[in-house]
Amino acid sequence: MSGFVRASKYRHVYVEPPKTEETYRGFRLSTATGEQQYVKGNTKFFALALSGGGGPMAVVPYANKGTYATSTPIIAGHKGAVLDFDFNPFHEHLIASASEDLTIKVWGIPPDGLAETLTEPLVDLHGHARKVTLLRFHPTANNVLGSVSGDFSVKVWDIEKGSEVQSTQAHDQLIQDLVWDYEGKVWATTCKDKVVRLGDPRQDAIVGRIKEAHQGAKSAKMQFLGPSGKLATVGFTKQSQRQLKIWDVRNLEKQLTKIDIDQAAGVILPYFDPDTKVLYLCGKGDGNIRYYECVNDKPFCFPLSEYKSTSAAKGSCFLPKRGLNVMKCETAKCLKLTSQNGQGVVEPLSFIVPRKSDMFQEDLYPDTASGAPSVTADEWLGGSNAPPVLMSLNPDAGGPGSAKSSNNNAREAGSAPKAFTPAKSAAQLQRELDAAHKRIEVLSKRLRDAGLSAD
Repeated sequence: MSGFVRASKYRHVYVEPPKTEETYRGFRLSTATGEQQYVKGNTKFFALALSGGGGPMAVVPYANKGTYATSTPIIAGHKGAVLDFDFNPFHEHLIASASEDLTIKVWGIPPDGLAETLTEPLVDLHGHARKVTLLRFHPTANNVLGSVSGDFSVKVWDIEKGSEVQSTQAHDQLIQDLVWDYEGKVWATTCKDKVVRLGDPRQDAIVGRIKEAHQGAKSAKMQFLGPSGKLATVGFTKQSQRQLKIWDVRNLEKQLTKIDIDQAAGVILPYFDPDTKVLYLCGKGDGNIRYYECVNDKPFCFPLSEYKSTSAAKGSCFLPKRGLNVMKCETAKCLKLTSQNGQGVVEPLSFIVPRKSDMFQEDLYPDTASGAPSVTADEWLGGSNAPPVLMSLNPDAGGPGSAKSSNNNAREAGSAPKAFTPAKSAAQLQRELDAAHKRIEVLSKRLRDAGLSAD
């Protein structure tokens, strides 16, 4: 039995490393460190924090390969370093940033990328008493954002209204990670006190706990495993051995399985593909990426393969599958951020299943998230839940333009979310009022000069 190899269509996945001319180079990276991923992307852009005043952040279109020019327009509207950021999953041109200056700001990106440096955000969110360390957009509700801070709170925001809708103060130590479950019913956090907490923001309650997910003192990270009702955590033992555990959310008293990974110092960032059931483990400081397939029965998780390289990752992210090259059998795409000669380099890594046919391989591509919201913020806050709206990746079925609902209650598949119209701040309203008063004065003067009365 020791020679048994489990069958999987993803077992032979390999990574095609990019050529130098296909990478993005020359970034002067921010020196701020923390629990963040350092790089994130959507189907149009990727972003990373830069060094300098105003919390600079680069937002780069994928077409702009090569060396990053220092004169390139950036986002620079914070008063402290940017610690984390997140793209809105339903609006490709919206990104939220979190900073040491205690604020969260939402920015609008022009269709062709930044033409000039942005200093005025669309939305400015205030509420945290200490630096804001992590941001996570809701996976199904439009314009709902979760955040954590050095004040040990978890807050939920409606960014379109520019308001805080819920705050949970259930931690008394540093929060290390924040994730939403598949439908966004609950969030989960890891903490320096080694406790994993599941919180229901609409009930303002902690609905589940793992008292000691991992015994080690270093950071633990996690991912919900799609709609399976399972949770994966990665952390350390007391001897600093890295390990992966799978939990049943309905019974958090004991893990379903445990996999010892290796002895290394880097914190592991997990990413889960709910369509293919593949879990990717990318370690900070690691040159390799491990991937596992998750199943509903024992052993619950088994290794597939491993990508190895000599360049250590500072951070990483996986991109939405709507941007994959399906005719090349590309099943996942990762952005790996490294530091070379003191400058940041972003390497796009393609995960490919070897197939001889040049036809669309339907068995490799279950329906995936379409980028359309399932519910509005108000509907979600009112208690509505819905799984993500799904779409086919088959080009013959319209590809990314052909979406279909994953349930009868979701909104019409493929329909774009309504235009983002943030609520105006008091400062914006005051500026508009001042401008109106000046305009009234000008018009009144013209009437007087003409010998007319405004009455």
